[in-house]
Amino acid sequence: MWRGAAVRVLRGGGAGILRSASGAASAQLRRLLENELEDIRGAGTWKSERIIASRQGPHLRLVGGGAGILNFCANNYLGLSSHPEVIRAAVEALEKFGAGLSSVRFICGTQSIHKDLEEKIARFHQREDAILYPSCFDANAGIFEALLTPEDAVLSDELNHASIIDGIRLCKANKYRYKHMDMQDLEAKLQDAQKHRLRLVATDGAFSMDGDIAPLREICQLAQKYDALVFIDECHATGFLGPNGRGTDELLGVTDKVTIINSTLGKALGGAAGGYTTGPKPLIDLLRQRSRPYLFSNSLPPAVVGCASKALDLLMESNAIAQSMAAKTQRFRSKMMAAGFTISGKDHPICPVMLGDARLAAVMAEDMLNRGIYVTGFSYPVVPKGKARIRVQISAVHSDEDIDHCVEAFTEVGRKHGAIP
Repeated sequence: MWRGAAVRVLRGGGAGILRSASGAASAQLRRLLENELEDIRGAGTWKSERIIASRQGPHLRLVGGGAGILNFCANNYLGLSSHPEVIRAAVEALEKFGAGLSSVRFICGTQSIHKDLEEKIARFHQREDAILYPSCFDANAGIFEALLTPEDAVLSDELNHASIIDGIRLCKANKYRYKHMDMQDLEAKLQDAQKHRLRLVATDGAFSMDGDIAPLREICQLAQKYDALVFIDECHATGFLGPNGRGTDELLGVTDKVTIINSTLGKALGGAAGGYTTGPKPLIDLLRQRSRPYLFSNSLPPAVVGCASKALDLLMESNAIAQSMAAKTQRFRSKMMAAGFTISGKDHPICPVMLGDARLAAVMAEDMLNRGIYVTGFSYPVVPKGKARIRVQISAVHSDEDIDHCVEAFTEVGRKHGAIP
């Protein structure tokens, strides 16, 4: 009897019950999601995505109008996203090597341009070897698990990028978190970590939310004292910090004391996509064998590789673009502080205009757009509660007039909303 009932259910007799159960679960999920989304809107932390109808650059055109918008919120630090030579290199790579390999590298092989770019990255950073990833998020997700075991320890700055935090969560090493750029706390943690086999200090070179630069000299001194390794994420430093744009290790004179560098091709180096790890050759060889984001991700599209390779060529031919950043950054920071704003960080083209209130940041950003300035408000969970800000980013292709116009708009909007006197 029970077999007959089961057959009737399978033939459709129970389909209505199954659909009803599925419909109830789907409706419950929808209610939960809508309630959570409403909470985000109510907190003033809703993040909208504006649609751009032009190339990345200092001037943009937005869908639905908005031609000639001044862009002050991109990671296009060197203006290479729309550089004619970078674009030409991408087209040539696309025509010669196609859209992509449709596979991961250990299965279907790699192309000569990928190996050439890895060699160029290692040479640029003065390291032994390099390995490409689809993004630096993937590079950070792939290194800690492959390198560190339960016998080891990783010591991480509390304000490290989310990708570092997530990468560390994936590994089985003993985890220590030290207070932001607090060398006394780091030393105490290093002392406690002496019982472990390897000790790896992990930090952003330049912190993306606050525009401050890690005290690498002191970190490297402590690492040497306590026999530790140093890892830095250079996504917001590669290409423009240091005399030749090699990053915070060059800027602070500790190139030979930093063991591992992770960085991106998706910001200053062409702005398309991609990330990498560079460091000792045995480490890079190990990552090719064990790093899951590398092993299970398609190789970078040739057009992306062409962009990044040309961007590195331009940087290694001349440091003029990188050197132009300092004066433009100082111009914006000094004028904004003179107007009464609080600007976080120091001497970095990331210039967070600190406002505190999430709604204020969102409303001011919208008013800035109405005045032709594209900036974005940052609030929880991207930054801590009570630390909302508008993050302004200076590019080498901004003119002095662009910067002055941005400051004038901020001053007008800031006074309107009571952010400054």
